[in-house]
Amino acid sequence: MDRLNGLARRVPTWVVYLFGLVPLGFLVWGAVFGGLGPDPVKAIERGLGERGLQFLLASLAVTPMRRLGLNLLRFRRALGLLSFLYVSLHLVAWVWLDMGLRWGEMLADLTKRPFVILGMIGFLVMVPLAATSWNGAIRRIGAVGWNRLHKLAYVAILAGTVHLALISKVWTGEVLVYLGLALGLLASRLLPKAPIRRRASA
Repeated sequence: MDRLNGLARRVPTWVVYLFGLVPLGFLVWGAVFGGLGPDPVKAIERGLGERGLQFLLASLAVTPMRRLGLNLLRFRRALGLLSFLYVSLHLVAWVWLDMGLRWGEMLADLTKRPFVILGMIGFLVMVPLAATSWNGAIRRIGAVGWNRLHKLAYVAILAGTVHLALISKVWTGEVLVYLGLALGLLASRLLPKAPIRRRASA
């Protein structure tokens, strides 16, 4: 574990951002040159939404992994911001490509369709998380207030996974894995906090 932590300390955070943008590059490539199947709009929407959910799960996994001895805390901000980027693009794809900027229909969906309502809730609670992800926000809000605010990530992950389940309509293995990971990560917050393992001094 010490070797893994040593390797992680040598990886610049920009590498996480760079690799995090690779799936977006594949989606853009597929949209321009084909290869997204018979319904490219749905493929783009789902691809962006799933990447957002995956990065959010990864950011929430940092704390339990740290308790096990693997310290990836310095990458949590990058993972969270990548999640917000993909979720935002997922929303843009729905508004622009799927709904064609038909605002009346979108407003109707926001009052009648549970999966749309949950998706919007997930996005809205992520806005203050992204807006306060910089160090100056922590100093202004205070560590205690900042930590309380960022518990909204739990709301976002629940909204996101249920949103995916409702869109899928069928409880596939993939959907169950997402739900299981989300519930497992949330449950880990309820367990008594074990001491964080640190490297023993020589």
